[in-house]
Amino acid sequence: MTVPTAGPTAPATARSSRRRVRLVEAARAAWGATLLLAPRTVLTHVHGVRVDERSLVVARVLGARHLVQAGATLVTPRPAGLALGVVVDVLHAATAAGLAALDPTRRRAGVVDTVSATVWAAAGARAASRAREGRRGVG
Repeated sequence: MTVPTAGPTAPATARSSRRRVRLVEAARAAWGATLLLAPRTVLTHVHGVRVDERSLVVARVLGARHLVQAGATLVTPRPAGLALGVVVDVLHAATAAGLAALDPTRRRAGVVDTVSATVWAAAGARAASRAREGRRGVG
C-alpha cells in the first residue's frame, strides 16, 4: 500500500475529508433535531425510560448541544474544532456511563447514551485525524 504525498492527490484527499465531516455532522444534526423536537419519542422508544419533565429538558438540551456542535463543525471543520467535539463527546459518554451505573431506572438510557456518545467521539476523532492529514497533503 502506498501513501500519497503532497501533490495531485492532496486536494482530492482534502475534499474527501470535508465530505466525511459533512456526513457525520449532518447525521449529528439530524439526531440533535430529533432530540430537540421529539424527545418523548426518543426517550420512550430508544432509551426506554419513564418520561418526566426533567428527562424532556435533558433530552432537549442534548439535542441543542448536538445541533450547535454540528453547526460549528460544519462552518469551520478544522482539526482543533473537531478535537474539541471529541472531548465533549467523551465527557458525555463518561457521564452517561455514570448514569447507567448509579440509576437502575435509567440504566438503559445511560448505556444507549454511552454507546452513542462513544460512536460520535470515534467518528469525530477519525474526522480530526483525516482533517490533519488533508492539511498536510497526506491521504
